[in-house]
Amino acid sequence: MSDARTPEQIEAEIVLQREQLAGTVDELAAKLDVKSRAQDKVAELKSSATTESGAPRPEVLAAAGSLAAMAVVLLLWRHRRTH
Repeated sequence: MSDARTPEQIEAEIVLQREQLAGTVDELAAKLDVKSRAQDKVAELKSSATTESGAPRPEVLAAAGSLAAMAVVLLLWRHRRTH
């Protein structure tokens, strides 16, 4: 069987495969860039915890306050148990 493709078709396929390979390499490089991924995640979390003006969201403040209160209660409870 002979190949019925023209040189132009072959070259076009090669160009397409190079572009696909370059895209795959870029995706793999992005996955391996742990520092950049961590920075992106931190920025995402910061933006979800603050308003557009940069102030903490009320629910974040409430959660932090609840956590602090629970920590104080736990410390007092442990202190009273040991004394």
